[in-house]
Amino acid sequence: MTAPTALQLTVIALISAVGGAVNSIAGGGTLLTFPALLGLGVPAIAANATSTVALWPGSFASMWGYRRELVGIERWAARLAVPSLVGGLVGAGLLRITPEDRFRALVPWLVFGATLLFALQGPVMRWLKQRLNVTATASATRPVTPTAAMLVGQFAVAIYGGYFGAGAGIVMLAVFGLMGLTNIHQMNGLKNINGICFNGVAAITFALMGIVNWPIALVMALGSSVGGFAMSGLAQRVPQAWVRHAVTVIGVTSAIWLFLR
Repeated sequence: MTAPTALQLTVIALISAVGGAVNSIAGGGTLLTFPALLGLGVPAIAANATSTVALWPGSFASMWGYRRELVGIERWAARLAVPSLVGGLVGAGLLRITPEDRFRALVPWLVFGATLLFALQGPVMRWLKQRLNVTATASATRPVTPTAAMLVGQFAVAIYGGYFGAGAGIVMLAVFGLMGLTNIHQMNGLKNINGICFNGVAAITFALMGIVNWPIALVMALGSSVGGFAMSGLAQRVPQAWVRHAVTVIGVTSAIWLFLR
């Protein structure tokens, strides 16, 4: 593709800021940045790699806003970080060997599947609480020690995150719900930590492979950092139902656009 113009870089920076804000709330920021890069003419695999690299700094900014939510669950977060690191490396490797046309055909299905899983999280959580007789307060403040099944689940999510960033945060929130968490703000804190792990490994891998568009990536990184930090504090004062509905709408809209494209 030709070098982006100043206007295109400005638009990408603004979209990235919104993407960083969305990531700080409930994930899915790549649902905005990835289609924008495709619109600029960046090939699908390069667009995915560039978006992953660009949104990674925003994860640090949004994690800082959720630092209080992680008090008491530090060991839980540390154990989940290991499969996130390994899974992110596996996912990045799989992306590199996927043909461009096949990856482009998979994109709308990946986005739609992640959105559907997040939308079903509420009913699944209600069923789990009734079955296990666990209150929302207990599961939110005293999560059980991750089992082998939980670690395998996070490993699978990390592979997906390293392979295709869009919706990875949504999938993680759903998995955390199945693990027993019900407080979406605490879940966001864990999501940000694990996202930093698998996105970081994937970003480094993509950079070494030479498939990142660096001028665009740097502009997007600045925008996502500003958006993630600015929204992280406000997100914790937004009703949980609003957060869930907004993420679902964003995911469905993006999936429809990608299917039509």
